[in-house]
Amino acid sequence: MLLTRASEYALLSLDKIRQSDTPIGAEHLAAELCIPKSFLAKILQSLAKEKIVISHRGAHGGFALERDLESISVYDVILAAEGKAAAVFDCTQYSDTCPNGDIGGCAISPFLTRFQMRIDLFLRELTLDQIFKS
Repeated sequence: MLLTRASEYALLSLDKIRQSDTPIGAEHLAAELCIPKSFLAKILQSLAKEKIVISHRGAHGGFALERDLESISVYDVILAAEGKAAAVFDCTQYSDTCPNGDIGGCAISPFLTRFQMRIDLFLRELTLDQIFKS
C-alpha cells in the first residue's frame, strides 16, 4: 500500500499548519480534521523528529513548519509518518515478504523494483509547495 492514513493525516495536518500564522495545537488540528488526537499527536511528533515541523510549548504553543514548503518532499513526509518508505509492493522492499519465498527467482521482481524506484523518485521530487498549489 502506497499511502496509509498516517501519511494522509500528516499531509492534511501540514496543509492546515502552513495556512496558520501562529503555531497550531494538536487538539485543534485533530478536531478540525476529525482525526483521533492520540494518533495525530504521534504523527506530529514524528514530523517534529524529522524537522518538518517544530513544536512550541506554552499557552500559545503548537506546531509550525520548521522548513520551507519547497524543501519538504512528499517522500520525507511519508517516511516520517510511516517510519519507512512507501512501498507499492511489499516484495520490492523486503524479500522475506515475497509470497513465493524466492524474490531472486521471481519473474516480475526486476519490473517491480524499477517501478518502485520511479515512484520513490517522483515522491522525492514532489514538494509540499507543489501539492498545495494544485
